[in-house]
Amino acid sequence: MNKRRVTLAAAAAGVVAGVVGLGVSAMPAGAGPSPDLPDVTAQSLVESVLTAKPGAFGGTVEATNNLGLPAISGVPQLADGAHNARMWTDGDGRLRLALPDGQSEQTIVDDGTTTWTWNSSKSEVTKVVHGAEAPDAKEQSPGDPVSTARELVAEIEKFSDVKVDGTARVANRAAYELVLEPKPTEKTLLREVRVAVDSEMRIPLRVAVYTNGTNAPAAQVGFSDMNVGPQDPALFKFTPGAGVKVTEGKKEEARHEVESAEEAIASATPQIFGDGWDTVVGVRVPADQLQQITAEGRGLVDKIMKPVSGAWGSGKLFTAKVGNILLADDGRVVAGAVPEQVLFDTIGQVK
Repeated sequence: MNKRRVTLAAAAAGVVAGVVGLGVSAMPAGAGPSPDLPDVTAQSLVESVLTAKPGAFGGTVEATNNLGLPAISGVPQLADGAHNARMWTDGDGRLRLALPDGQSEQTIVDDGTTTWTWNSSKSEVTKVVHGAEAPDAKEQSPGDPVSTARELVAEIEKFSDVKVDGTARVANRAAYELVLEPKPTEKTLLREVRVAVDSEMRIPLRVAVYTNGTNAPAAQVGFSDMNVGPQDPALFKFTPGAGVKVTEGKKEEARHEVESAEEAIASATPQIFGDGWDTVVGVRVPADQLQQITAEGRGLVDKIMKPVSGAWGSGKLFTAKVGNILLADDGRVVAGAVPEQVLFDTIGQVK
C-alpha cells in the first residue's frame, strides 16, 4: 500500500477538518462582531494549520448533529441532536477528554506514558501503556513538516477551490474563515468545508461540513469557551479508585470472537480508488467474520442499513448525509463521501 497516496488522498478530501481532532460533530460556537485581522492567503493559512504546534489550552465543545444517525451505544456524540464535551491539553502530549453520556461519563486521560479510559457507568478502566506495540521505525520518521505541509496544500488545491472568506469570533477568539470547496468535476456529497482557524494558535476552533442541496451544516464542531495557557497538572494524572476493575489494553488479551473479527477489519490493508473528494477506501475481510459482526449487532444493523444488490453482488448500505458505506456479503467493504452509485461502481475493484 502506498501510505503517501493514502495521506494525500485524505488531505484532498478535507485534511484541515481532521486536524481539529475533537471526535464529535457540532454546531456553531461563539458569537460577536467579526474581528479585524491582517490579510492572509489561503495557502499560507492551510500550511500554518498543518505545521502548528499549539500550546496548552482547555475548553468546552458544543455539538449538534444533523447527519441522520440514530443513537449508538458508546458514541452518543454521533447521534442527531445536541452534545457537548470537555477537553484539556498541556501542549506537550498530555490530554484529557470528558464525554458525557446521559447520567454517566467517559473520561480519557493520556499522561504521556499511559492512556486511561474510564467508564463511570461500569466502574471500569482500560489501561494502555505507550510503546507496547511500537510501529515500524520507517513509519515513525516525521520528515520535514514544512515540506510535507506544502505538498499537502498542493494536493488539496488540485481538487478544491480554497479561499479565506473573512473572519469570525469563536469562543471569544479571533479566527480566519477558511473555505474548501470541491471542484465541479468531483463526485462528492459535500459542497464545502468551512474551518474557523485561530489567528494566533492556528488551530481549528470550528469546523462545518455542508452537503449538496442544503443551507444548514450537516455536521459542525466548535468550541463554546476556551482557556488558553497552562492547565492544572492534576488533569493529566489518573489513579484508579479502590475496587475499580482495570483491564490492560493489550492485543493478546482481545480473545473474544467479535473482538477478533473487528481486529480483522481494522488490520485489513486498505485499497484507495480515485482521488480528491471522491476518494473511495475499500478493504476485504473474511466473509464469515464480517457476518459475525453484523449478526452481533443485528438490531443496530437493521436500523441503520438497508439491503442492496447489483451486478457486484448483494450486501447492506449505510447512508448518512456526509457519506456512504457499502458492505458486501462476501466481505468487501467500500466507503466514501460519495453517492451510493459510486460505491456500486467501485466495489467490483476490491481485491
